[in-house]
Amino acid sequence: MKKFRLIKTTNLLTLSVFILSIIFTSCKKNNDDVDQTISQIAVSMKGFSQLEAAAIQGGVAVTLSNKNPAAGSNGDFTVFAPTNEAFAKIGLVNPSDLIALQSSFLTNVLLYHVNNGSTLESSFTSGAVLPSLLNPTKRIVFRGSDKYVNGSKIIATNVEADNGIVHAIDRVLLASGDNIANTTIFFAQGKGFVKPELTFLLEAVLYAGLAPALSDASTKYTVFAPTNQAFMDLGKILGVPINQPSDIRKLPMATVQSVLLSHVFNLGGVGAGSFTSELYPGTITALNGKSVTLGAYTNGYLTIKSSGNSVPVNMVIPDVQTTNGVVHVVDRVILN
Repeated sequence: MKKFRLIKTTNLLTLSVFILSIIFTSCKKNNDDVDQTISQIAVSMKGFSQLEAAAIQGGVAVTLSNKNPAAGSNGDFTVFAPTNEAFAKIGLVNPSDLIALQSSFLTNVLLYHVNNGSTLESSFTSGAVLPSLLNPTKRIVFRGSDKYVNGSKIIATNVEADNGIVHAIDRVLLASGDNIANTTIFFAQGKGFVKPELTFLLEAVLYAGLAPALSDASTKYTVFAPTNQAFMDLGKILGVPINQPSDIRKLPMATVQSVLLSHVFNLGGVGAGSFTSELYPGTITALNGKSVTLGAYTNGYLTIKSSGNSVPVNMVIPDVQTTNGVVHVVDRVILN
């Protein structure tokens, strides 16, 4: 299940950030003196070859090679640029791995990293909302001395290009542009990653009658979404074979409803749901009234501990923004 593989790069992260900070500092110039476009910067700088390949494959390289024609942009773009390590965290290690994403989804993912005009780090304020070329907005989060865009740490800033500004980030930003229920359908039908995922979750949501609640625009949820393998493992725990999505219906509807609600949280706060950068260790209460404990915040991830799980639940792909919340894909079903 390549696309939901978590590849640890923590041994290289400190060194990479140090090198990037040196390179980015040396690249800061008066905009009048800059002669490289954003695309050319991605090509010339080490650590961004995967972004270069993605921009070419996703049809965005040409856009970022030219001035921004949008009114009020002054010809500029702002790009939050994922490093190679950021792509590796979602299983996209080499350019050939990009075929794991549908081409239209790849393009939209890239556009989500871009907004009109030049936005310097000095203008960031915690909770500030930034637009994107995809339409869904991004959120700036301050956590201690660190700054994040959604759940992605901003690791280097203010690289000036002839057509804008580049900030480096440590995770790829993901947004569906739709509500939680439709986002689940989107991934289950293989419209994001080529290989369908969350198909068991979709079946459970439909069976439990929770699709309307997860489509409601008036309430902003934080959702932990179990993978297909997580539901198959649940079947082994319960002694009920769950080998295909329809097997979910072997379980009592009330049981499925309660299990699903243990993954949905209304945490309040700003915006639509909580990104990992906004989650802190401690106890939170799900919609079924049961509590779970969030573990330490480590390299942008948190574990989830619950009374019914013998081992912690791990985030696999966190921080998928939807129009009515944030979805964090996890490797186990939460039991309590």
